Amino acid sequence: MAGRLAGKTALIIGATSGMGRATALQFAREGASVAIAGRRAGLLQELGEQIAAESGQAALGLPCDVQDREQVRGMVNAARAHFGRVDITVYSTGTNIPDRSLDRLTPDTWDLMVGTNLTGAYQCTQLLVPVLREQGGGLIIYLSTGAVKRADASGIAYQATKAGLDGIAGGTMAEEKAHGIRTCVIYPGLCDTPLVLKRPVPTPPEVMQHALQPEDVAEACLFVAGLPARCHVPDLVLLPSRL
Repeated sequence: MAGRLAGKTALIIGATSGMGRATALQFAREGASVAIAGRRAGLLQELGEQIAAESGQAALGLPCDVQDREQVRGMVNAARAHFGRVDITVYSTGTNIPDRSLDRLTPDTWDLMVGTNLTGAYQCTQLLVPVLREQGGGLIIYLSTGAVKRADASGIAYQATKAGLDGIAGGTMAEEKAHGIRTCVIYPGLCDTPLVLKRPVPTPPEVMQHALQPEDVAEACLFVAGLPARCHVPDLVLLPSRL
């Protein structure tokens, strides 16, 4: 039986770990041709090998630092040249820092957070839009955080930059929907990813056992990506049921 994304192409940005990695694997299992992007070339190769072993198709690995505009331009051009089009993009890139509280945050670490979580999303979006216009449409999914909906101690830089994804997504949709371009922001709650290890105080095991898994977020991405182009999901909140 053909998968839900058979015949589609997907670009997963931030694919080397966590939610992005799980999403790349899930999309490939569902028949999508997948381009995987991230800073760590070794992990991209490892993921590509797993995708090939599971799905029988080769993933396109694209080393890219989203803070570097020319690298982003090269990533977008390479994906389009290889597949001919980019139907679905998932912006999964994001980071946080241990010294995240307001009294410890510095201008340098603030700039780091803005560059990765927000400027990277802006650059990817702006350079993707002409491609999506030319091909007659496409979908961009941004992975934010449930902390945007319910503030917590994850830090003002993390919450502010992840909240900014809503502005990028909503503004892009308003400007580009006539060209068939759709956007969606997914807000996952606590999820068992490597980002949790950057917390200044370890999360207790009894809490983590109820956390979301990256595969849960991948399923949410698949749901949105699998809908007909006539459908628009502006945002989707996904929280652990027992936290």
